[in-house]
Parts: sequence; C-alpha cells; structure tokens
Amino acid sequence: MASSMLKVADLRVAYGGIQAVKGVSFEVNQGELVCLIGANGAGKTTTLKAITGTQIMAAGSIEFMGRNIKGQGAWDLVKQGLVMVPEGRGVFSRMTITENLQMGAFVRSDGEIDADIEMVFGIFPRLKERRDQLAGTLSGGEQQMLAMGRALMARPKVLLMDEPSMGLSPLMVDKIFEVVADIHGRGTTVLLVEQNASRALGLADRGYVMDSGEITMSGDAKTLLADPRVRAAYLGE
Repeated sequence: MASSMLKVADLRVAYGGIQAVKGVSFEVNQGELVCLIGANGAGKTTTLKAITGTQIMAAGSIEFMGRNIKGQGAWDLVKQGLVMVPEGRGVFSRMTITENLQMGAFVRSDGEIDADIEMVFGIFPRLKERRDQLAGTLSGGEQQMLAMGRALMARPKVLLMDEPSMGLSPLMVDKIFEVVADIHGRGTTVLLVEQNASRALGLADRGYVMDSGEITMSGDAKTLLADPRVRAAYLGE
C-alpha cells in the first residue's frame, strides 16, 4: 500500500467571521495524482494556502510525509519538498526565463541545477527558445509553463497546482494538461486544484469535490467523472 504523502484533517480557515474552509479532510498518497475540484469560491485556493503555510489555520492538522507541518512557513516546506504553483503564476516579471528557473532552485545547494534547467527546457521547448526573454513579456500560457518549470526546479516530492489552466486558450489548456500528465508520469506526486472538472478528473487517480468550504464527494476519479451529480454541477449536463 502506498504511503501517505500529504494528510489534511479537519482543516478550518476563517476570514474574520466568515468560515471559508469548514472541516476539510483528505489525503494524497505517494505516486498519486489527486484532484480537488469545485466552483469558484468553494475554498480550494484557501485550502492550498493553508497547506503551504501562507494562510493561517483556525483549526485542524496537516501532515507531510508523516510529520506535522502546522505553523511552518512556505520557505521551510519548499526545502522539505512541498511546492506550489500558485494561481496567477506569480513569475518574476523583470527576470529572464532562465533567472526565474534559477530562483526555483534557490533552496538547493547541489551541483545539478543547470542539468535540471535543461530538463525543464526539455519539457517546455518554447521556454528554451526564449530563455533570455523577460518573463513579464511572455503570454499567459508561457508564464504558466514558466511557473510550473520553476516549481520543478525545487525537486518537489509533492507538487500542488492551483488552477493551472485558468484564463488560457483551448490549445494552451491542452498543452498544460499534457505537461501535468508528464510530470506525474515522471514520478512526482501531484495535488491538482481545478475548475475544469472534466480534464482534471480525466487525468487523476482520485478526486475530491469541494463546495462552500466542505468536501461533498470523493472517490475514484473515473467514478466521479461518471457521477450524474458531478456532471450536472460541473460539466453542464
């Protein structure tokens, strides 16, 4: 049986008097691609922020590789291998593509950083072509590729992705999901947060459905994809 890499139990997050996340529990096992789907405002991004130490938790526990990480900062978590590709990409706009990738490896001190940059360029040939271009001049899709590549430079044990397809053209959405599948196929454990329920569930091993701050459904991804309730709520059927 695969070991649990990330385990969230009874997570609660509040903004003032508003309960944004209401007792959410889920886990991601080693080697899995797990998706968390739900409408805008369901609490998905807030959940990821709490996991990665950028949002204060009101209650609950978070374990990464069997260790309690509650209260730890994002810097420490990246060093341990818990890495997030944030919603909105967050690239360093005044740095080149290569410099952005180097920043992704900032917590590392080994001698394989240049080799990993070439690995990222192998996944994203378009970035290699523009390696000396400022990140702020890239298209939205290219910036998403760069954000994903930068995260890979930290050599994540678990990679969290927050809405990687948001705002992209259909062709670029296809490319991004191909890359997510490629990253997972290389052995990285992935937690994918997405509004595009059909594409996310089509890739994932397991899925969780989030609504109004709560997990309302969970199970095998293909089973969820075929569930009439999911199809009615998220696929417009």
